[in-house]
Amino acid sequence: MLKIFKYLTPKECLMTFLSLVFIVAQVWLDLKLPEYMAEITKLVQTPGSMISDIQFAGGMMLLCTLGSLICAITVGYFAAVIGSAFSRRLRSLLFSKVASFSMEEMNRFSTDSLITRSTNDVIQVQMLIAMGLQLIIKAPITAVWAITKIAGKRFEWTMATGAAVAVLMAVIGLLMIFVIPKFKKMQSLIDNMNRVTRENLTGLRVVRAYNAEDYQEAKFERANDALTGTQLYTSRAMAVMMPVMSTVMSGVSLAIYWTGAYLIHSAGAADKLPLFADMVVFSNYAMQIIMSFMTLLMIFILFPRASVSSRRIREVLDTTPAILGGGRVSGLSGLNGEMTFSHVSFKYPGAADYVLKDVSFTVKQGETIAFIGSTGSGKSTLMNLAMRFFDATEGEILLGGVNIREYTLEALYGKIGYVPQKALLFKGSVSSNVAFGDNGGGFSADDIKRAVEIAQGADFVGQMDGGYEADIAQGGANVSGGQKQRIAIARAVCRNPEIYLFDDCFSALDYKTDRALRSELKKETAGVTSMIVSQRIGTIMDADQIIVLDDGKIAGHGRHKELLETCEVYRQIAVSQLSEKELAS
Repeated sequence: MLKIFKYLTPKECLMTFLSLVFIVAQVWLDLKLPEYMAEITKLVQTPGSMISDIQFAGGMMLLCTLGSLICAITVGYFAAVIGSAFSRRLRSLLFSKVASFSMEEMNRFSTDSLITRSTNDVIQVQMLIAMGLQLIIKAPITAVWAITKIAGKRFEWTMATGAAVAVLMAVIGLLMIFVIPKFKKMQSLIDNMNRVTRENLTGLRVVRAYNAEDYQEAKFERANDALTGTQLYTSRAMAVMMPVMSTVMSGVSLAIYWTGAYLIHSAGAADKLPLFADMVVFSNYAMQIIMSFMTLLMIFILFPRASVSSRRIREVLDTTPAILGGGRVSGLSGLNGEMTFSHVSFKYPGAADYVLKDVSFTVKQGETIAFIGSTGSGKSTLMNLAMRFFDATEGEILLGGVNIREYTLEALYGKIGYVPQKALLFKGSVSSNVAFGDNGGGFSADDIKRAVEIAQGADFVGQMDGGYEADIAQGGANVSGGQKQRIAIARAVCRNPEIYLFDDCFSALDYKTDRALRSELKKETAGVTSMIVSQRIGTIMDADQIIVLDDGKIAGHGRHKELLETCEVYRQIAVSQLSEKELAS
């Protein structure tokens, strides 16, 4: 838990130290009150006492109370500032760290868990800081200081207070045994709730199409019931604890006054007044001790969840991304846009089998290379390796004559225009989605329009309400699949990259739009390398090179006509999609 506090700034550490000073001052002022109360008790009972002396003692009590209030407000202010600033920093650090993760880390943590860690877990730590500065530090100081104040007083009163403390310790022990494990479990249950909710919202169309509302509702109810049951268990336990605490406090007061009454009754006339004053002081100090232990009980409620949350946050922050950039920002002169796969093999972390095995090819600047094969043959994995979403298990990948591991990640991604298999749009406008990324601010309206025209999207964008400033919903929910793909293609075209990676991104386009788009791309992006993954023979048959993948290996490599004669896998795919006349031509 303490390791999370290494992210505190020096200013926040100074504020924490000042909070400690004010807490000590507050405790000292609170513990002075019983002394003045005892003095007033003696003055009231002593014949000939001056009213001014009583007023002075009362005034000092008032000043102590006001001073304690000022200290409490100051500590509360510092705690709020530190907690808010610290949680803001944690959220920023988590966001930056997650943004640097490769697909390996994303798969390990899961999106749902990362969302919970960035929100609920951070809130738990913030609550502990805000409450901790006021309670965790104050309670032990108050308890120890109050014990030193009553040390050596009447044995009977000490025994009554000791018995009360023993009961409280027993209650805290039971809490740690039965309740704290439930608090620790709660964060994983919140993860599960987020997962089920997110699945239902993102897959709403599929859920409705398959009449699975009842099934999803039952799944949600199971997750909801598990979380609710755990929360009810802890709430019921705490509901029992609080009356126990109140009973202990009342019992201590009763025991002290009952014992005090007996002692005063048995004492001589000269000892009655000092004994009565001691009883008042002891009672107040005993209440301070009991309250301190009650405060510690509250901390035991907060601490387990905050401790688990802290560990979960540190798991993310202490994770070193598997994909780290090098120091280069440019390739070798004259080889811009040339990409080479040299004996590349790849298997996913923890997997036994290779997804790609000994893949080698070179695509020169200005050429178009296409990849085709059955589902699961490794086409998209090859694109992920080219983008360095994963690193090759064996072999090397060169871009511009330089191993892609030597580039800084910013430089590598700046050279590539990537269009994923599943087009993703961000909430904003058409323009903001086309001119997306760090270099998006440098694009003019003409650049954006040109990219959209090349992507064959000018017609539908012009018909949208607002044109290029038309709203795009989160995930592009208010546009069709083909429109999303064309905007995604325009986004890649707009940045003028050295190499294009099209990962089966023409699948939602009709054949007419597909052909027009590829024709326009070929004219407007002459001299730029293109790598295309597609299931359609018609999309790739004009490519300079075609690689046929089968079970992760290269089954054929050449041009369309050549592969029809030499590669049986390619011919089977072609026969399934093209007529005999189209094959002959």
